Amino acid sequence: MSRAETFPGGEPVPASGPAPEAEPVPASGTTEKAELISEPGPTTEPGPTPESGPTPESGPAPAPAVRRPSPLWAFGLLRSELVTTLRRWRTLALLGVLAAVPVLVGIAVKIQTRGGGTADHSGQGPAFITQITNNGLFLVFTALAATLPFFLPMAVGVVAGDAIAGEAGAGTLRYLLVAPAGRTRLLLTKYTTVLAFCVLATLVVAVSALIVGALLFPLGELTTISGTRISFAEGLARALLIALVVAASLVGVAALGLFVSTLTSSGIAAMATTVGLLITVQILDQIPQLHALRPYFFSHYWLSFADLMRDPVYWDDLTKNLGLQALYAAVFGSAAWARFTAKDISA
Repeated sequence: MSRAETFPGGEPVPASGPAPEAEPVPASGTTEKAELISEPGPTTEPGPTPESGPTPESGPAPAPAVRRPSPLWAFGLLRSELVTTLRRWRTLALLGVLAAVPVLVGIAVKIQTRGGGTADHSGQGPAFITQITNNGLFLVFTALAATLPFFLPMAVGVVAGDAIAGEAGAGTLRYLLVAPAGRTRLLLTKYTTVLAFCVLATLVVAVSALIVGALLFPLGELTTISGTRISFAEGLARALLIALVVAASLVGVAALGLFVSTLTSSGIAAMATTVGLLITVQILDQIPQLHALRPYFFSHYWLSFADLMRDPVYWDDLTKNLGLQALYAAVFGSAAWARFTAKDISA
C-alpha cells in the first residue's frame, strides 16, 4: 500500500498528484483564510487606533494661515520704512535745504556785523538774531525760528503726503498689504516714520546751527529773555529741549498730511495739497478778524518755544501748543484710519 492510501484522512489521494502539494489548498482551508481576512477587517478599519490619530483631512489645516505677525516683524517693517524714506533723493534734498538755512543765516549775520554793526537794524528779523554775535548758541534758536513757519512744515508735509499716496501711485501699496501687516499696522508704521522724520529734520537744523555758531561766533554763558545768566551747559540743554518742542509742534501737520495721503493715489497731488493747506492756515492765522478762530490753528502757538528761554519758564503757551498738536493728531489720525481701512486698494 502506498503513502496516499495510508493517509489518516481516510480518503485516497491520486498517485499522480503528490500529497504535499495538495494539502495546503483544500476547499475548507480556503474558506478559513477568507474568514480570517474578512473578520478582522471591520475591527481595524473603523475608528482611529492609538497610533493613527486624526487624519490630516480632519485636522485644523487653516491654523497657520491666521497667525499674527510678531512684534519683531513689526519692528522690521518700521526699520524698512525708515531706510526707504531716508534713501529717497527727495528726502535727502529736503534735509540738505534745512541744513543750509543756518549756514546762510550765520554767514549773513557775520558779514553784517563785521564792521561793528548790529545783526538787525529794524528789529523785524527772526527771534534771537540780535544775540547771535554775543553767543553762537543763539544761532540754534534763530535757525529754528526761521525754519519753523515754512521750511520745516513743508518738508514734513511732503514726506507725510507721500506716505500712502506715493505707495499707491507706484503700485507697491497692494503688495505691502499682502504681507501680514494689516492696514492699521501699516498706517501706524507710516505715521511713526513721519514723526521720526520730524525729529530728524529738527535736529538737522539744530546741529547745523550749533556747528556754524561755534565756528563763527563765541560761545559761553547765555542771557535769557528775563535777563538772568545761565551756564553754557544749561543753555545747551535748553536748546535740545527747544528742538524737541519744535519737533512736537509738527505732529499736527504730520497727521494732516497722512490723512490727505489716504484720499488720493497721486503722491504729487497729496504733497501739493498738504503744503497748500499749510500756507492757507498760516495766512488765516495772520488775519485779525479771525481772532476767535486763531487759537485753534495748528500754527498759532508754534513760536511759543521761545518761552523756554525765560527764567522761570513760562509754560502756558507751551502746554496749549502741545495739547493742540495732540488734538490734531487724534482727529486727523482717526480720519486717516477710517479712510484707509475702508479704502478699495487697487494698486
